[in-house]
Amino acid sequence: MILRDSAALRSRVTEWKKTGASIGLVPTMGALHEGHLSLVRAAQAECARVIVSIFVNPTQFNNAHDLANYPRSEAADVALLAGVDGIFIPTVEAMYPEGYSTSVQVSGLTDRLEGAHRPGHFSGMATVVTKLFGMSGADRAYFGEKDWQQLQIIRRFTQDLNLPVSITSCPTLREADGLALSSRNRRLPEAARLRAPRLHAIMQETAWAIRAGRPIAAALTAGEADLEAVGFGPIDYLACCDAQTLMPAREMTPGQTLRLLAAAALDSVRLIDNIVI
Repeated sequence: MILRDSAALRSRVTEWKKTGASIGLVPTMGALHEGHLSLVRAAQAECARVIVSIFVNPTQFNNAHDLANYPRSEAADVALLAGVDGIFIPTVEAMYPEGYSTSVQVSGLTDRLEGAHRPGHFSGMATVVTKLFGMSGADRAYFGEKDWQQLQIIRRFTQDLNLPVSITSCPTLREADGLALSSRNRRLPEAARLRAPRLHAIMQETAWAIRAGRPIAAALTAGEADLEAVGFGPIDYLACCDAQTLMPAREMTPGQTLRLLAAAALDSVRLIDNIVI
């Protein structure tokens, strides 16, 4: 069932909740792939009713060219979601009507990594996710770990704003060659697609070096050099951080969980990834 506005969505959710049904939400920007579908399956396993939203949110793009070129495939997406209870596909006007003037800001977690390179991105993301939570009445919401920083920010504002939504994270899915599944991958030219898995491979090598005792700064410098050598650039960051706070780590500390995060362009297509150290 395709729903185009919040009134239709709320009406349907109200009917479901009268029967005591739990509601799962999978927010997406469309151009669906197996990574998105794994979130849908996780939601279906835990919730009586599942809603998938498809909305290319303009407020989280700081680059007009990136917004214009973001892949859109509504008909194909809807076909992939045949077993879903509700597909919410609002217009920009429905989400941000004339006079709209409210945004959600999260301090600290948004200041570095993606936040430093994409001004306004996380405010736009936090705002639209908060709106989707309210519109859907979701009990649980599902997000992939590929966007690790985004996931930590969502957890933060959900807790800070006392939103009655449980956040479930699902592992990053990868192609057989290691490339993290992403809607942006379809924009890679053939030659670049062959080189793209080197991002994950070099990140693994960097993580192994850190675990083996190499100083973190030296391992990151070597990793960046390896990325440049295979054609990545610009490299926005290759960073070793505390997994929850995202503060840079200078050394491994017993009991601390570290995450290696990267963002780098390949033939003008910006790829991100992260792995546990």
